[in-house]
Amino acid sequence: MTKPHNTETTTQHVSQPQMEQEAVLAALSSANPQQRLQAALSIGITAEDRHLGDLIQRCRIDPDFFVRDMLTWAITRMPAKAAVDLLIAELRSDVPQAQSQALHTLSKIGEPRGWEAMDPGIIGTELIAHSDTEVARSAWRAAVALVPGDDRERLASTLVTQLGRGDIETQKSLSRAIVSLGEDLVSVLDGRLQAEEETVRTHAMATRDMFTDPDAGFAHALSEAKRVVALGSEASA
Repeated sequence: MTKPHNTETTTQHVSQPQMEQEAVLAALSSANPQQRLQAALSIGITAEDRHLGDLIQRCRIDPDFFVRDMLTWAITRMPAKAAVDLLIAELRSDVPQAQSQALHTLSKIGEPRGWEAMDPGIIGTELIAHSDTEVARSAWRAAVALVPGDDRERLASTLVTQLGRGDIETQKSLSRAIVSLGEDLVSVLDGRLQAEEETVRTHAMATRDMFTDPDAGFAHALSEAKRVVALGSEASA
């Protein structure tokens, strides 16, 4: 006679860690952003690196800013070497959000290998000049956070190649990144002040003004730069 199936015995074959992993995955993929945020918080508190891959995977697709921010925090709680290895791999993803979140998280961890993976002197401008604006902005912020002192001028010279790009918020992000590298680098803007494109000239001028008067704000500096450029165009007409 066939013995009746013992469901209790079968359940015992599922290990506690496996059950916890499944619960975490379910919470991280919940339709409720508050549940996802709570799951990321819980993982960060316990800081068990077996959840590291799940966190990074979720960073690729989560639509909620606050959840992504909590995911980043949780990742920074994990062993840095393992986290940085996986995050550097994400920089080569074909998913822009994966790249953007990886850049952001690397800047928070602050390990030198993060800079090496995004250094335009090594990989070129593929991140600094990325076609996706959010990836580019994340690259600017991460680069200035991680760049060693000796590489500041080289980074600034790369960043100014993006002057004139995007809307006012994008331009403000770039100007802030350049200015944060230090007032001794204001001269990197000189060549862009005579650029053929008016948007590049005005952006360069506004950024230079932020070096001298950071409290004035970017919108004011850009408005003043546009006025000066317009007056110059009228005078040469």
